[in-house]
Amino acid sequence: MGTEKWGITRQAALDLMEQYLEAENLRKHSVATEAIMRALAPMFNEDPEMWGISGLLHDLDYNETREAMDKHGLVTERILLHKGVHPDIIEAIKFHNADHLGLTATKPIHFALSAAETITGMIVATTLVCPDKMLSSVKAKSVRKRMGAKEFARAVNRDRIHLCEKINIPLDEFISISIEAMRRISNRLGL
Repeated sequence: MGTEKWGITRQAALDLMEQYLEAENLRKHSVATEAIMRALAPMFNEDPEMWGISGLLHDLDYNETREAMDKHGLVTERILLHKGVHPDIIEAIKFHNADHLGLTATKPIHFALSAAETITGMIVATTLVCPDKMLSSVKAKSVRKRMGAKEFARAVNRDRIHLCEKINIPLDEFISISIEAMRRISNRLGL
């Protein structure tokens, strides 16, 4: 499904993400989120392209809004509306920041995007403490164990990762799916 259905192709979304996010760590975070979202979509009989693009563009306005989280997603909404991107993608992006925008998540994609974009940080942090610093060495059990250590990856909001349970994906399964999705793009992530 390309431009005709979602208002933007994956390549155009990637170009847009690279235009707005100059920091390589944010770009890697975005493509990791995309990979996880593409892996989750079939579990809900949803379009992996739409879910993936939502993941790829979810932090498009981060440079502008990082100090004003009550605007995070709203700037992206304006950018994407101007580009003619499908409203479902825009909605998913806004709802990944539901708490700060006063929105109530209701759809699987809302919970999935919040959980997916957050688990990327926990998986990367776990990877970086492995002797070889490779995703291929990361086990779901290790990620789960490190989630319980409050001092490990302190910035990662564990409650947001647990949102996977709101859409009936057990935490261990969600972690496994996420690791596997990120492994598929390990070269791009440098892990």
